[in-house]
Amino acid sequence: MKLKEYSIKVILNNQNQSGAYVACPYFENYKYSWLRDGSFIAYSMLVSNQIESCKKFLDWVNNVILRYKDKVRSISSKLKNGEKLLATDFLPTRYTLRGFEVRDDWPNFQIDGYGAWLWCLSEYINITNDEYLIVEFQESIRITLDYLEMVWKIPNYDCWEENGTKIHPSTLACVYGGIRGINRYLGEIELYNLAEEIKKFILEEGTKDGRFIKYIGSDSIDSSLLWLSVPFNVVDPNNPIMKKTVKLIEEKLYEDGGVKRYPEDTYYGGGQWILLTCWLGWYYLSINKIDKAKKIIEWVENQSDEEGNLPEQVLYITNNSEYIKYWEEKWGKVAKPLLWSHAMYLILLNEIENKRQQKKN
Repeated sequence: MKLKEYSIKVILNNQNQSGAYVACPYFENYKYSWLRDGSFIAYSMLVSNQIESCKKFLDWVNNVILRYKDKVRSISSKLKNGEKLLATDFLPTRYTLRGFEVRDDWPNFQIDGYGAWLWCLSEYINITNDEYLIVEFQESIRITLDYLEMVWKIPNYDCWEENGTKIHPSTLACVYGGIRGINRYLGEIELYNLAEEIKKFILEEGTKDGRFIKYIGSDSIDSSLLWLSVPFNVVDPNNPIMKKTVKLIEEKLYEDGGVKRYPEDTYYGGGQWILLTCWLGWYYLSINKIDKAKKIIEWVENQSDEEGNLPEQVLYITNNSEYIKYWEEKWGKVAKPLLWSHAMYLILLNEIENKRQQKKN
């Protein structure tokens, strides 16, 4: 079975009947559904012609947001009254597969998933022309937009569940992309202005020396900064700030075919992440470097095991190999199969095929 077909099978087989995608079925801490990961997984199903799977996830998120809408109302009330917000006040980033909040000490205040959901929803409508979803999901859309407007400037955890006291350009890219995406169908000047305010903030506060930075106040680089061009279009892929950011990613994080998260990473030693490697390929396609993207696809395919499973990261080249044992003793072997890895592989494959079709035409 080709990796494309196997990747689709892995994702479909690990979608709960509720519509939620489990992050990884065999890794204890990942047996939940993240809105961020799930939105990209759902998008991979959308572009792989698995429309029903994507729709089931969108329905699931809609129901989850409606279930916890009182949290958003409470935040609004607290902010108006000048009350301090607690970590438990915010909408969580991950849920049980049935769609309930997990009460534990996980770094749960992350807003990227809510922006990513709006983006995925807008992409679904764009591809299927099912604009009725704007009506069907109008309450959850409005709740999400209200939530993001209230909290986007509040420090929260990044996409790696780290740095909870910081503000992250890649997180804000998700928020920007979600607001701009859904506003294609809402057409509200207030939302347009909000998105432009977020973009202005990113460009003014989230850059240094002509490039994007890992978080506000940092000098470091992070491969998730690729999100600022693909798919969220905060800046054009050929924007000088983006090009300088990618150049540093290539110099510091792209090694022997795979992409690491950031230079200081020690999670399982800080290896090469499948999903980020695919993301760099996605970026290359956006600037018509098709041959580079094809090399990335080949590298990714070579990281699959005999069955076709793709891991979260590979550990041949790490920042600090001494941490591999530490994490294996703490949590077990690297998560595999990681649905987000398979999803990004499918997305990159689809983008390559789109380029081929454009050449033919």
